Amino acid sequence: MATVLLLRHGRTAANASGGLAGRQPVEIDETGRSQAQRVGARLRELPLAAVVTSPLVRCRQTLELALPGAEPVTDDGLIECGYGDWEGQPLKKLAKDPLWPVVQQHPSAAVFPGGEAMAAMSARAVAAVRRWDARVTREHGPEALWLACSHGDVIKAIVADALGLHLDDFQRIVTDPASVSVIRYTPTRPFVLRLNDTADLSGLVPPPKGRRRAARAAPSSDAVVGGGGGAGA
Repeated sequence: MATVLLLRHGRTAANASGGLAGRQPVEIDETGRSQAQRVGARLRELPLAAVVTSPLVRCRQTLELALPGAEPVTDDGLIECGYGDWEGQPLKKLAKDPLWPVVQQHPSAAVFPGGEAMAAMSARAVAAVRRWDARVTREHGPEALWLACSHGDVIKAIVADALGLHLDDFQRIVTDPASVSVIRYTPTRPFVLRLNDTADLSGLVPPPKGRRRAARAAPSSDAVVGGGGGAGA
């Protein structure tokens, strides 16, 4: 079977400010543009047989910078989770919502008001990737590489499926902006070859002393819904 590279879009202003963009037409910011250009330098070395993307503008902008000249195919199966009434809200505010603990601890039961169930998001995203993987394999052979550009929670759900994890465990996975996660499917099981790969370890450096107290005070066990803005955001 072919190998898929899952690329998360570059950082947006919503990511940086702690907001939940959802399906709003939010564009990547200057940091996101730089991230897209850097990941592009790595991706352009690869013979990609196909490039598929979420229809949202932040993914399309990322690909325009990372892979100029490419002609991505849009697939609605890769679109961001439909957060419904949560879209556009600050994460700090959403953390007080009664649904927040469900999203964190039992996401398979989470249904966003006016939006989508997380289980439905996972099912359609996994189906889209597997469908494209079978198509690329059929048309280009089992050694082919292809790329899918999508969103934080969507990629986490696809990776969780590949790892054989229940959706309730997918919040343990991190996918930073412009990171690449790589999956090779086989007839019996997938293999996760890369996870949240940015080739940059600076995000592991502890914050300056003045910021450590605030970092310790944060609810460190909670995942950032929507994926967050990555280190330093």
